[in-house]
Amino acid sequence: MKKTFTLNHEKIKYPRMVDAAKHEVKKYLKRERNKTLPVDADYWAFDCKFGNTAEEAQVVHVAEINNHISEIEKQGLTSFYLEILARPAQRQDFDQDDGE
Repeated sequence: MKKTFTLNHEKIKYPRMVDAAKHEVKKYLKRERNKTLPVDADYWAFDCKFGNTAEEAQVVHVAEINNHISEIEKQGLTSFYLEILARPAQRQDFDQDDGE
């Protein structure tokens, strides 16, 4: 998903537009997570970028997206750019060596 969300509408109030953007992101993440994983993958990882425009977008963690949208709401901005790309990933195995 690469999208610029606009938060102004002549009939829909600003807080409802913000809620609709959050809901669309949540729905997209759920849809991507439900897709069939490749054989060599354990889970879907997401590469995310967030900013006022596509040029200003910076890398963020998927769990921080709602917080960033809330910040946009506090600032009263009328649009923001969000990019979410799903990729298959494998969990890292960490050896627990107690130094013995």
